Amino acid sequence: MITPDALEKQMTLRVAVARYEHLRERDSLAGSDGLGDARPLSREEALELLALGEVIARKAGYGRQLAVRTARAAGASWSQIGQALGTSKQTAWEVHNRWLESQEQEATAPDPDNWPPL
Repeated sequence: MITPDALEKQMTLRVAVARYEHLRERDSLAGSDGLGDARPLSREEALELLALGEVIARKAGYGRQLAVRTARAAGASWSQIGQALGTSKQTAWEVHNRWLESQEQEATAPDPDNWPPL
């Protein structure tokens, strides 16, 4: 079965969006009554569409935080960043700091794939 974790490793944001758009368009053209010109999505394709949506959200969220870091490095205030994100400066700061903490935890967490066999 396709999972967001597997797809996230395989696809760039651009590729994930292109595949998502292809499946979403086919789904909308097929119609719920099955009378459209496009063939309906299979169960596997419908699940892939869901997983791709999650991959896109994850990758966009990561890109957003990188853009926040770039804006701060360019001298933007938290008020300006919050405004650009459509949120308060406090929320922008808190979300970014949580993201930084999660990145640090991931970087320092032991990798179970490198553990010796039992």
